[in-house]
Amino acid sequence: LSRVGKKKKKTEVVRTILRMTYLIAALDITWLFVQISITPYLAKRLGFDTLWFGYLQTMVGVIQLLGGPIFGRFADLFGARMALALSSSASVVYFVLLAMADSVPMLFIHKLPAIFMHALPGTQMVVADLTEPEKRADALAKLGLCFGFGMITGSSLGGTLSTRYGETFTACMSAAGSLLSLALVLKFIPKHTKKRTSQEEADKRTAKGSVFNLGEITRLMKFPGVAKTFTVKIISGLPGGVFQVMFSIIAMDFFQLKAEQTGYLMAYIGVVQMVIQGGVIGRLTARFSEDTLLLLSVGLTSLIGLTQIVMTNVAQFCFILIPMMLSLSLFNVITDSMLTKSVPPTDTGTMLGMCASVQSLLRTIGPTIGGFLYQNYGVSSFGCIQFGVNSLVFIYLLRSSRGRTEAHKE
Repeated sequence: LSRVGKKKKKTEVVRTILRMTYLIAALDITWLFVQISITPYLAKRLGFDTLWFGYLQTMVGVIQLLGGPIFGRFADLFGARMALALSSSASVVYFVLLAMADSVPMLFIHKLPAIFMHALPGTQMVVADLTEPEKRADALAKLGLCFGFGMITGSSLGGTLSTRYGETFTACMSAAGSLLSLALVLKFIPKHTKKRTSQEEADKRTAKGSVFNLGEITRLMKFPGVAKTFTVKIISGLPGGVFQVMFSIIAMDFFQLKAEQTGYLMAYIGVVQMVIQGGVIGRLTARFSEDTLLLLSVGLTSLIGLTQIVMTNVAQFCFILIPMMLSLSLFNVITDSMLTKSVPPTDTGTMLGMCASVQSLLRTIGPTIGGFLYQNYGVSSFGCIQFGVNSLVFIYLLRSSRGRTEAHKE
């Protein structure tokens, strides 16, 4: 009976940690989208054009590209609490600097703390460590539910506050929110979330390893299936990543939306994402294999590219958005799940940091590519590239799947 009681107590503790992890993720994403909703208008007020705004976005991408894998290794070596506390502290500094940004140099300087701002991969690591492999995709999808909530709340809040009280007040509110996130991390997230044997291995590596050991980071690419999945994640995600990076400019220039209207549109995107992550992804992962779902997401993404070619107004975009969010959510959840299962439990943080660096890579090269395409060929060019690239990736994955099937038969 005592063993049963201990097991129930342990299960309840794990559930509490997971609930608080989801809350921390939702709050962090809320402050992120508050910032996203005000930065384009602040940049425009300071005299930025599309090209210079692209440079600003590229700088953020470079900073987080460098910080992602290092943050993930830091989390593996020193634990989830310290890693998430570092991320929340960096967010406080980030928003304080944003509140002080009254010139072009300050707008660039305020982006520097973003090198440590990786709350999403940090919370993903906690979820991956505390869930069984067969339930991991569904658990990671619930973090997408938090993302949708944060997008709705942050976009609406950012648009409303900036319109009524200005960008400085809105940034100060975000700084206060990040302080709340920091308090929750210190109160509810345990020092270590990995299983005892995994943690003992991590402690041994802490004693003889460094956070900045690139060999320890790149060795993960040698595990079976990692290099292939990682390459597909980069190539297939590039066209959609370019569109996402340029979306604030598209909303402002192409759709002719004001800050408050953009906030409502982002809220709609968040609602769609919440419905898909909360009610669709879990059911799909329970019924179909990850290889099948990866193939489905890439094929659907290529078809969405065709619809983007003929898109001319915000109403059409709202219609296209539903299959777009399904393919995007499915693709990100499945690739993250596949990659974390392909490496030892001691390296889930580093692997998720590398996954986050893929998004950073897209934000690094995306603004330059997106700015060039938008200025010279218009919004339809994003759809053309998305269709072409993902069609090729789909053919590659289909042939690879057939090859494995034939090999099993033999």
